[in-house]
Amino acid sequence: MTAIEIGTAAKIFVSDIESPQTARSLLGGPNFSQSWSVIFTCTPRLVRGVTPPVRRRTGPSPGTVFHVKPLPRPARRAILVAHVTASVGWLGLTAGLLALGVTAYTTKSPATTQAAYSAMKVFGDWLLVPVALLSLVTGLVLSLGTAWGLAKHRWVWTKFWLTLVTAAATIFALRPSINVAVLEGIPDSSLIGAPTVASTAYFFMTAISVLKPWGLTRRGRRLRAAATASRTPRTPTATRRSKDEPSVRQPA
Repeated sequence: MTAIEIGTAAKIFVSDIESPQTARSLLGGPNFSQSWSVIFTCTPRLVRGVTPPVRRRTGPSPGTVFHVKPLPRPARRAILVAHVTASVGWLGLTAGLLALGVTAYTTKSPATTQAAYSAMKVFGDWLLVPVALLSLVTGLVLSLGTAWGLAKHRWVWTKFWLTLVTAAATIFALRPSINVAVLEGIPDSSLIGAPTVASTAYFFMTAISVLKPWGLTRRGRRLRAAATASRTPRTPTATRRSKDEPSVRQPA
């Protein structure tokens, strides 16, 4: 085949002409089988110059409130491990505070009450604040640095606000109450109610982290629609051959 014949065959193949009879009439009957095999071999190279490039969107993944660079995989895994550890530890720590609060309130021994509140103070001074802040910060980094987003999914948005509220209540309400109870040595029912509410909230946050319910938020639906609309459809480089058309093999 000459270069002109190859170019003509490629134009026929790219211009959506499905009938091989048309190509036969242009390329010539005797050389049709060989010409058609050359078309399949040369067309990808020829089409490469006429097919418009597919636009790829660059930048951060939609769904986040702020434009944050996506986390690399090792960093994401490390932060995820830290977040899960802090969250589960926070739940266990609150359950321990609840057990100590119940013991201090129900016992008949003032010494046991004082000892229970002193133990609660140790947990509150050394563990509550660091664990609460670590859970909040790692969860925020994960949401902003991954495709989940902070305000894209309802379960993420709900968990963020619950974590923020419970962390603030732990730092500014629970710890002062524990300090007062240690000084007075009097059974306090609020040191049963506060850990109970906190434990319920942490258990609920753990459940939604596993189940991931409720779907997208309004912002998430809007961002998904915008991302779908901005996609550039691919231009077909060739038309598929019809099923009833006989296949042509290259002669040996």
